[in-house]
Amino acid sequence: MAEVINEVDDILANQNEQIKKLHDIVTKAFAEEQLIVDNLAHPPQEILTQGQRVSDKVARFGGSWTFIIIFSVVLVLWIIYNSTLPKAEQFDPYPFILMNLVLSCVAAMQAPIIMMSQNRQEEKDRIRAENDYLINMKSELEVRSLHQKMDLLLEEQIKTLFEVQAKQLELLKKLTERVDSLCTKNDL
Repeated sequence: MAEVINEVDDILANQNEQIKKLHDIVTKAFAEEQLIVDNLAHPPQEILTQGQRVSDKVARFGGSWTFIIIFSVVLVLWIIYNSTLPKAEQFDPYPFILMNLVLSCVAAMQAPIIMMSQNRQEEKDRIRAENDYLINMKSELEVRSLHQKMDLLLEEQIKTLFEVQAKQLELLKKLTERVDSLCTKNDL
C-alpha cells in the first residue's frame, strides 16, 4: 500500500511541477508586458533646440483660426485706413503695393518655418510608425512563443496522462492479482 501512495505522490508532484512552470511563464509574460506598457505610457522626452521650438510655435499659430482672423482684421483695417485718408497722408495708396510686399514677406518667412515643423512632425510620425511595427513584431513573436509553450505544456500533460494511465493499469493489475489471490485463498 505504501508503494501505491508513493506513486500517487509522484504523480501529484509532477502535476505541481507543471503548474509551477505554467505560473512562471505567465508571470514572466506579465512582467514583459508591463515593461512595454510603461515605455508606451511614458515615452522619453524629446530634446528640442530653440529654433525647433520657435518653428513649432509659429506653425501652431500660423495654422490656426486665430491667425487667420487676426490677419484678416489687420488687412481690412489697413485697406480701410489707407482708403479713407486724404491722398497726401496715405502711406500705402491703392493698389496697396506695400501691403502686397508685407503679405509676400509673411508668406515667404512662414512657409519654410512651417515646413521645418512639418519635417519634424514627419520624423516623429516615422519613429512612431517604427515603434508600432516593433510592438507588432514583438506581439507576434510573443504569440508564437506562447503557442510553443502551450504545445510543450500539452505534450508534458499528455505524457503525464499516459504515465498515470500506465501506473493505474499496473495498480489495477496488482489489485486484480491480490483480489484473485484472496479469492483463491477463500475458495480453499
